[in-house]
Amino acid sequence: MSKAANQPVPVLQLRVIVEAEDFDAAIAFYRDALGLPEQAAFEGDGDARVSILDAGRATLEIANPAQKRMIDLVETGAPQRPGIRLAFEVTDGRGVTAQLETAGAVIVGDPRETPWKSLNSRLEAPAGQQITIFEELERLQDRTQRPGFGTNAQR
Repeated sequence: MSKAANQPVPVLQLRVIVEAEDFDAAIAFYRDALGLPEQAAFEGDGDARVSILDAGRATLEIANPAQKRMIDLVETGAPQRPGIRLAFEVTDGRGVTAQLETAGAVIVGDPRETPWKSLNSRLEAPAGQQITIFEELERLQDRTQRPGFGTNAQR
C-alpha cells in the first residue's frame, strides 16, 4: 500500500518465471520461434542463466475451477493438468500454432473458435509449460455487450 492506506501502489510489470531444464531449447522456442524480444540476459556462477523476454502487455486471468475445466474442454476437448498456463495473443492464430509446432511444441488442441469469439489453440511448449495461442475475432467492446460477458465492476 502507498502512503494513503486505501490507495494501492500501482504494479509496473507482471513477470512470469518459467524454470527450464533445457534453457537453450526454451530460448529458441519463446525468443526465436514465438518472437518475444529479449530485454536482458544475465549469467552467474554455477552456469546460472536467465533471459527476460518482452511479452507485450500483461494481464492476470483469475479463473475458478469450473471456468478452468470449461476452457480446457473448449481448447482441447479434455481436462488438462492443473497449474499456470501462459496465453499469448497473436494476429494469426493458425500460422503461429503451425510455426510453434515446427519449433518443437506439441499441439494439445488445434486452433478452434471459442464461445467468446477468439481462435484458440493449446500447445505443450518446452519446459513442460502448456500455452494457449489466441487470436481475437471480436473487439472487447463488442464482447462486453453480449449476455454473460462484462466485468465484476459492472455487476
